[in-house]
Amino acid sequence: MAMTMTGEVDLPATRQVVWEALNDPEVLKACIPGCQSLDKVGDSLQAVAKVKVGPVAATFKGKVDLLDLDPPNGYRIAGEGEGGVAGFAKGGATVKLSDIPEGTKLAYDVEAQVGGKLAQLGARLIDGVAKKMADQFFTDFAAAVAKQQGVEPIAAAPASAPEPAPAAQAQQQEAQGLLQRLIAWFMGLWR
Repeated sequence: MAMTMTGEVDLPATRQVVWEALNDPEVLKACIPGCQSLDKVGDSLQAVAKVKVGPVAATFKGKVDLLDLDPPNGYRIAGEGEGGVAGFAKGGATVKLSDIPEGTKLAYDVEAQVGGKLAQLGARLIDGVAKKMADQFFTDFAAAVAKQQGVEPIAAAPASAPEPAPAAQAQQQEAQGLLQRLIAWFMGLWR
């Protein structure tokens, strides 16, 4: 199953500070939800992360290569991870940094392939979890770069993601709840 995600985040730090944080395994490890280890080996990162998507929980081990390095403007990421019977994920992202009056704008464009049990859960559930993880990462990353910059952290809000209307949000939550119950029932048939 293919998945794409794009967005922009305004960060309260200079481009150089953001660039250094994007290349610091300790900062990234602290910001990536479920990350258990992250080690830099040359221009690659080796990672282990626990991920839960609906009823499927797995520990993914993977490698991420940093390509087309253009300090402090951005880079391209290519990687893949294995989660045992839960499945696999592979893909890439382009990350671009630009100056704004408040600090730095980080723009990202992600393309990924997900397979195995995870792919069977459906795009809506996976997309929702991916968005939640991305939001958590950017909230934590904004706090980390603000701390390095020596300023009060502000909430990093995706510049291109408007909040849904309350009625639409309620419908989405109701649909997700129903979907999760159906998946749990369906998975229970094989236990």
